[in-house]
Amino acid sequence: MDLYALFGLTETATDEELNAAYERLREQYREERWQDGEPGNEAARKLTELENAYKELTAERKRQSKNTTGEAAFEEISRLLKEGDINGAQAVLDEFNERSAEWHYLQAVVYYKKGWMNDSKKQLEIAMQMNPDCNKYRDAYGKLNAKADYEQKQRDAAGNQQAPYSSMPSGEMPQMGGMGMCEQCCCCCGANMCINSCLRGCMCR
Repeated sequence: MDLYALFGLTETATDEELNAAYERLREQYREERWQDGEPGNEAARKLTELENAYKELTAERKRQSKNTTGEAAFEEISRLLKEGDINGAQAVLDEFNERSAEWHYLQAVVYYKKGWMNDSKKQLEIAMQMNPDCNKYRDAYGKLNAKADYEQKQRDAAGNQQAPYSSMPSGEMPQMGGMGMCEQCCCCCGANMCINSCLRGCMCR
């Protein structure tokens, strides 16, 4: 069924024209449904069709608007992420049908905040493939890899720790190789800000 035909319009109609036709026909059918017999029943059926068609068309127009421009939705996602609303950001991302490089970048941010590092990395790789000239994507990818390398080194170091003091020969102390405490803190803090800092950058298209 051509839903626009119910309003006497075509797909080229503006949102204002659709809203005006909806309001006009809704009032008409609301009055006519109180008529006796079949005319009233027919008006009631048309009113139900009108309500359902309007909901479907407005939802479809909203999806198309996000898929063609996307900028407003991307800004909304960035705002939600900065506020810590990860589920809200994911919900907006899920509404997209066409997924651009910026979409994959923001999906990477969501995965990062969930702690899904491998999934975040894969999304960044897709974003870089789609837009290799975007420095923001490359920077985020490099920092994410740096964080992963740092955490792997920490795990390796923890696995190679020497025996506790009590089991070591008298007068012998464990060697404290690698980074000092301050240096470790700086490295860790810098890595943890990798994706968050990129959110403040401009969008790449």
